[in-house]
Formats: sequence, structure tokens, C-alpha cells
Amino acid sequence: MEDALEDAREEIKRVDHLFYVSLKYTRTVDMMRNLIDRLISTFDCGILSLLKHAEEKKKIKEIPPSPLSKCELLKKLYPNIKKYTDLYILLRKLMKTPYTKREEYRRHVTMISKTGDQKIETDIDILKEYYDKTAEFLSFVQDTISRKK
Repeated sequence: MEDALEDAREEIKRVDHLFYVSLKYTRTVDMMRNLIDRLISTFDCGILSLLKHAEEKKKIKEIPPSPLSKCELLKKLYPNIKKYTDLYILLRKLMKTPYTKREEYRRHVTMISKTGDQKIETDIDILKEYYDKTAEFLSFVQDTISRKK
């Protein structure tokens, strides 16, 4: 549990560097995708940490293998976590769907993903919102684990 939480902290540090340094100088969709991938990794570690904590407290018997089933289980254990799991699922969707680029190397670089009939545009401002929510999620994980010890 502590290892997964520490991994999540390290991942958010990498996201911080990617957002404030790398993306500032390299305004490309590839850099945006790297950042999204790191956000997903942060969520993976945070979710694993919460589930290990629940397993230690005997709230669950085992940790499910798939990301979606982990999210469903977390929603049952912690009802106020839905906004974070929804973001996690959205980020995973963004990484799996085909995408196009707009205004690369400029401030308004945008990744346009097509999921079914829906078009999702992701730019630097939206990435900042994702980053903030991920950091908020990590704080939630830390508070939950430390509160219930």
C-alpha cells in the first residue's frame, strides 16, 4: 500500500515537470500524450493504494484485475470518488482512440480525439484541469489512508 502511494507521488512529480517545463518548450501532441500517460499511471498507483488499504482493512477479499472493475469497486467503497474515476476512464479513452493534431508548436496546441460519434478536444488549459484533479485525487488517497490507520 505504501509502495503504491509512493509510486503515485513520484508520478505526480513527473507530471508536474512535464506540464511546467517540457510542455512549455515542446508544444506538441506527443508531449501532451506523455503527460496524459503519466496522469493515468498516477491514477493506477493511487487506485492500487486505496484497494490495498481496503484489502488490509478486510473490506474486500481481493483486488480485481481490470481497471474498470477496480473503478466500480472503488465507487462502492468510497461514494465520493466518482469524479476521479470518471476522469481516469476518460484519460484511458483518450489514449486508446485515434487522434489528430491542431496548431502544434503553438500555445493553443490541441489533440482532437474521436470516440464513437463524440469529438474531444484537449488543449493545455484542459490538461491543467486534468492535472489539478489528479493532484486532488492523490490528496484524497493520502487523506483516506492516513485517516483510517
